[in-house]
This record gives sequence, C-alpha cells and structure tokens, in this order.
Amino acid sequence: MAYITLNKNNFFNNLDKITQKTKTKDKIAIVLKDNAYGHGLREMASLAKEYGVTKAVVRNDDEALTIEEFFKYILVLGDIPEKPSSKIRYTINDINSIDKFQKDTLVELKVDTGMHRNGISMSELHDSFIKIREAGLILEGVFTHHRSADELTSEWFWQNDNFKKVKKEAKYLAQEFGFDPLRFHSANSASLFRTDSFDEDMARVGIASYGCLEGFEELSPVLSLYADKISSREIKQGERVGYGGTFKAQKNCIVSNYNFGYGDGFLRNSSNDFVTSNGVKQVGRISMDNSSFLSDEDNLLVFNNAIDAAKSAGTISYEILTSLKDSLKREII
Repeated sequence: MAYITLNKNNFFNNLDKITQKTKTKDKIAIVLKDNAYGHGLREMASLAKEYGVTKAVVRNDDEALTIEEFFKYILVLGDIPEKPSSKIRYTINDINSIDKFQKDTLVELKVDTGMHRNGISMSELHDSFIKIREAGLILEGVFTHHRSADELTSEWFWQNDNFKKVKKEAKYLAQEFGFDPLRFHSANSASLFRTDSFDEDMARVGIASYGCLEGFEELSPVLSLYADKISSREIKQGERVGYGGTFKAQKNCIVSNYNFGYGDGFLRNSSNDFVTSNGVKQVGRISMDNSSFLSDEDNLLVFNNAIDAAKSAGTISYEILTSLKDSLKREII
C-alpha cells in the first residue's frame, strides 16, 4: 500500500512562522479536523504538543476525545456532546440549538459576520446570551469565520469591521450576564498571514501549519506521498492503457503500475492529467487500488506539495489532502 511521510522540521518551521505572527505559541490553535487535513490526527497532535501548542480545533467529539491527552484546550466546531467536559469546548452554530446542550457545557458562540453558513446572526447576539444563561451553559468565547481572507478583496475588511461590532456588544453583554472575560477569535490561516498587527486571543491555523497556504513560499509542505511498484511492462506505440484505453502510447514506453488508487484517495478526475512532483506523468484511468505512470521506479514519489498536485486535478490542496484515507501508513521523519 502507498504510504505518507510527515516532515517534522517543515512542520516546526511553519509553526515558527505562525508564531512570528501571533507573537506567542499560546495563541496558536492548530486545526486538526478531518484527520488533521489528511496528515493523521494523532501524529500531528503529538508533534503540535512537542512544539508547545496547547490548543486545538476539531470537527467532532470523536476527534476531540482522540486527542484530549495532548492539549489543554480543544474547540469542537460541529458537534453537540452527550455530557460536559472540563477541557473540550463546543460551538453554538444556531440560536435554536442552545437548548440542546447539557447544563454546564463549555461553549463558544459562533457569529455569522458575512459568510452566511454557520453561526447566529449579528442581530441575535442579545437573545443568544439570554438563552445561554437560561440553559446554564458556560460561555467562554465568541468567534467568526472569514469567507474571503485568501482573496484580495474588500470583504476581509468588511467582515473585520462586523466582528469589531460583535466584540463591542459581546463584551457589554458578557458583563451584564456574568460571562466576562470572553475569548475572541476570527483569524484562520489566510487572515493571520494577511494582517500585520494580530491582536486577537487566538488564531485557528490549519492549512498554513501544513505548509500549503498558497502564495507563501516561506511555508514548507509537511506531507509527502509515495507508492510502490506492483508491475511494469513495455507498451508499444499505438497500444492503450487501463480501463477504456484512455491513454494511447505515442511511442514505445515503459509503464508501471503502483499501489495507489482512488480507493486510497487518488482523485479519479485527475486521470491522464496528473504529474508527480518529479515530473512523472500518470497515464490511463486511475483505478480503485492502483494507477499507472510512465516510470520504472520501484518507489514513486507521487507528490510532496499538495498545492501542485491540486492543479493536476483542478481542485484545491485541501481536497487533495483530506481525500487521503486513514488506512495509509503515516511516518514522521
């Protein structure tokens, strides 16, 4: 089976760059949702702890419980727990979900400042504070999420202005309802690297920590993917390869089959377009368990930069990484 290596030095270099922006490790909340963007949940949690990161953000309760031993603070973005936790905080994404949380649950309130996906509306802030107090929940933070921080438009400034209004009102309400002081955060990776004066209580950094934030060459990709050769054969000019014979050899060539397919997370729509990080072309349709390349190497580097790999598939690095299956072996180097 194909396998993944995780470069510890690159990861720590990325965290160094992030710390330069946040001014302290304590303000870094590493995003580990969806198996740490395909890198491996426990693997990256252990490395983050080794570096000195004490906060993490995950998708659901299962992920939180898996890494609970590594962090002092964990924020769950999309789950409602069966019981309260002294370490795990849970996101309120809708005013109508507040009464679904058990009393004494640690919560953070997400406010929709323009993305129009999750979060209460800005006009629901006061009513949300009332419902949180009535439900006996412990409100610790208020946050939002940027929709266009990675695009050089005015929307980033517009959402920042909206969140300033939210923070002003929330600070007043926190004192009124006895929730003071609150934690405020809005910065994701792109937003953090876009600002010159970070002043929030923490930054939720995901793709930057993994070295795949586009446009920032000082960051280094952490994940590399390798596949082992299953077989090789000589293909003569005019012969075709794979299901449907979608690749036709223009000249005699060596084609080898490798143990990485769409069942492992290799996107099928990149068939006949994908090129490895070393310039080796993939040919024929990507199959469930294997794929063919114009190579005779016993061990093939499929990619060591998900940004470049994504271009072959017409997608983004996030999808390339999170498509990688949990069953792939991951090794820290």
